[in-house]
Amino acid sequence: MTMAATITQVPVKVDSEKCIAEKGCTVCVDVCPLDVLAIDHVTGKAFMKFDECWYCLPCEKDCPTGAVHVDIPFLLR
Repeated sequence: MTMAATITQVPVKVDSEKCIAEKGCTVCVDVCPLDVLAIDHVTGKAFMKFDECWYCLPCEKDCPTGAVHVDIPFLLR
């Protein structure tokens, strides 16, 4: 798997202002079929650990605060 080098390179972006992972929420991590999302132990926020997204969208749809957004490439829309 390819490690995500920077936040700007990944298709799944998490709004740190809305993310409540530090309060125990792990919905986006739990619903991802590829386990590419993780919780950063330093910030307590979710992030995309591996750049292997299938653009299946359960992380975006199931996020209780709307913090997760998946940028689907134009050719896949």
